[in-house]
Amino acid sequence: MAIKELGYVVIETAKADEWREFLTTVAGVMAVDCDDGGVAHYRIDDRPFRFRIEKAGDDRLAAAAYEIDTREALDALAVRISEAGQAVDWGDDEAANERFVEAFFRTTDPAGNGLEFFLGDARDSVKFESPQGVSGFVTGEMGMGHAVFSAPDFPATHAFYRDVIGFHDTDLPVFHFAGPDGPPMHFAFMHADNGRHHSVALGEGPVPPSGCVHLMLEMRDMMDVGKCYDRMRLAGVPESASLGRHTNDEMTSFYMQTPSGFDLEVGCEGLVINPAEWEATSHKTISEWGHVWVWQKAMEAAAQAQASQADQAEAAE
Repeated sequence: MAIKELGYVVIETAKADEWREFLTTVAGVMAVDCDDGGVAHYRIDDRPFRFRIEKAGDDRLAAAAYEIDTREALDALAVRISEAGQAVDWGDDEAANERFVEAFFRTTDPAGNGLEFFLGDARDSVKFESPQGVSGFVTGEMGMGHAVFSAPDFPATHAFYRDVIGFHDTDLPVFHFAGPDGPPMHFAFMHADNGRHHSVALGEGPVPPSGCVHLMLEMRDMMDVGKCYDRMRLAGVPESASLGRHTNDEMTSFYMQTPSGFDLEVGCEGLVINPAEWEATSHKTISEWGHVWVWQKAMEAAAQAQASQADQAEAAE
């Protein structure tokens, strides 16, 4: 069996208009002339859509959808997932046609994160035209990008993706965000059977209401990323992390908050691996430079305020 790529994502939202503005005006994604029953599609390449936005009462990533190479492998995967204790819900022909696939099923991982697995991806001759002039996104055999989820029971969820689904470990770091004596936080960056460094990743911790930590889109060059960064600022979209370069996948990127609360990472020049020969690493740092997170800025501001108050109190004595 081969997991070919991250094919598309399904987002449920009460903010469909905000998503349209965010994707087209800020991210530079192309809207598809389709709004059928509260569903809107957006594309970044020659696939009919990569973002499926469904109107709903709540906001969450309903599913990250991964392509499987054969029908036999898809059926066998469904059996393994069911035997692992996770419900499997096969989509009907109408739902498959809406996704431009031959067959698919819905499920969740042990943490409750939404997944779909499908067979028979579609391509067409419609030219991708970014409303913001983005030269293009890096997709092809490496798929749409990656999705990152949280996992309260990290060992069980990691084992599910590795042993049940069949993803492969790329990087397995352990970080101490509260200092060297603080509690460890485990991560698993996992690749499909293509050259993208990771198509899915897990971080130890509680699952957020949005059902996702972040999605990633890779643009063709730094000029595209820089212009997107400016559009984020001018549109007043909250920045989650400043520009920086990751240590493990070598992606130069920034993070911004989507209308549904999870983040979108936009980057370029990511590491391309040989999946057949890759041996898992364990990097010690998240980034080589940059990627200052909003929570880090808040902690720094609080420390500065506390120091200032201490200075004022000392001066008053």
